[in-house]
Amino acid sequence: MSNTSLPINPAKLLVQQPQALQDPRWVRWGLIFIAISFISLFICLPLLLVMFQAFSKGVEAYWSALSQADTLAAIKLTLLVALVTVPLNTVFGVAAAWAITRFDFVGKSLLTTLIDLPFSVSPVISGFIFVLLFGAEGWFGDWLMANDIKIIFAVPGIILATLFITFPFVARQLIPLMQEMGNQEEEAALSLGASGWKTFWAVTLPNIKWALLYGVLLCNARAMGEFGAVSVVSGHIRGLTNTLPLHVEVNYNDYDVVGAFASASILAGLAIVTLILKTALEWKQANR
Repeated sequence: MSNTSLPINPAKLLVQQPQALQDPRWVRWGLIFIAISFISLFICLPLLLVMFQAFSKGVEAYWSALSQADTLAAIKLTLLVALVTVPLNTVFGVAAAWAITRFDFVGKSLLTTLIDLPFSVSPVISGFIFVLLFGAEGWFGDWLMANDIKIIFAVPGIILATLFITFPFVARQLIPLMQEMGNQEEEAALSLGASGWKTFWAVTLPNIKWALLYGVLLCNARAMGEFGAVSVVSGHIRGLTNTLPLHVEVNYNDYDVVGAFASASILAGLAIVTLILKTALEWKQANR
């Protein structure tokens, strides 16, 4: 008895393959419904609630809350922290990505691991570490007090804590991209006589600019919205060391609902703008 095999029609298999990979319609619509419901309940609804509470007593009360001296001081401090930390982390991120992707050196794996450290450590613990280092009873406390240098419960401590929390964002956006790019174009530029700086500005930077902007955007959003680490090192001094997220908490604890939600609306607006810019940058990268 001979074995016979049925003839295979390749064209028929190509038609059936997409159908075999598609989920039933009820599964697709069910997943879409779950996703939309989750986003509406945990993202859109809280944002709408923030705006509703901020304007619950009218536009005049909203602007009055934002024009208070403590609120303006919190906004200025938040902007100051972002203006200091974002450029520093941008320089660090580019330098770290360049070193990790273009050179081999002792401790390279350790540097890559340390860049991810703020992602694995609680922000509150990060702030507590700075207190142990620079507080009055910390390792450097006596020396700082002897030289009249104040870090904890002052602006320098807030900047240091925010720097630690936000420094991975730029580097983590650039490292995978620069590893994927390779260094062929840079080697070609160097072989044609271009200097290192010329190669960076003319070859490397144009190739990484969208990822760099994306990392800077995320770094800025986190710097302005950081709460845990800043809360530990700030001391909650009104008008001096309260950033905008801390000011929201202080107002809410004082039962100033309009003031709390008015300040929170600024952070919510920042989140929306960040989301829009993030989507635009992702679209730009996808088109490239």
